[in-house]
Amino acid sequence: MMVFRDFSASSIFLAATGLFISTGASAAPFTLDFEGVADTTQILDFYNGGTDAAGNSGINYGVSFGPNALGLIDRDAGGNGNFANEPTPDTSMFFLTGSAILNYAPGFDTGFSFFYTSAFDATVTVWDSLDATGALLGTLDLFTNSVANNCSGDPQGGPGDPLGQFCNWDIASLGFSDIAKSIDFSGTVNQVGFDNITFGSVNPAVVPVPAAVWLFGSGLLGLAGISRRKHV
Repeated sequence: MMVFRDFSASSIFLAATGLFISTGASAAPFTLDFEGVADTTQILDFYNGGTDAAGNSGINYGVSFGPNALGLIDRDAGGNGNFANEPTPDTSMFFLTGSAILNYAPGFDTGFSFFYTSAFDATVTVWDSLDATGALLGTLDLFTNSVANNCSGDPQGGPGDPLGQFCNWDIASLGFSDIAKSIDFSGTVNQVGFDNITFGSVNPAVVPVPAAVWLFGSGLLGLAGISRRKHV
């Protein structure tokens, strides 16, 4: 019941449903890697000239997140994340309730891409207005990519990133021609994680390829999800 897979180039390009006519252009492509966001903390305006819920700030890309979107740090780096082989160590995004909504008021075109790991099928939708409203520009169906897959650098004492059951990652990509202003990342809470969200390109940032190992099932948080709870 986990994923967060090695990035040995098993890219999955998922088809868009519902494309619209272009009305403008966006800025140069850029990537959100979530590094600097605190563990199990709301991301909020970390990339929007503000801070996450812990007071940390990142580059101001004009991107904000709804309250359900949380940062999660790999357990190997001192966090609670039950994942490994993340594209850019050591932080990713997940959610524990509802869905994670991303807003980008300036808008972006061409498309976007990201890495994901999921123990269940999930869906990502793109909208032409903020807060996942307005016209639906496209839908990505994400498939379970964790079930008994061999993956690199994990877990249980293997080489590379030694701990974390969500160790398989795949690429999801969606191209479109209209201007998008929000993305709704949904799925089973605590069972899907995202990293390296790239705007204005259907190819996410390049990542290293680690060496091989095993995968055992669980959740991202705790024994049933992405993040692993601390034992007292």
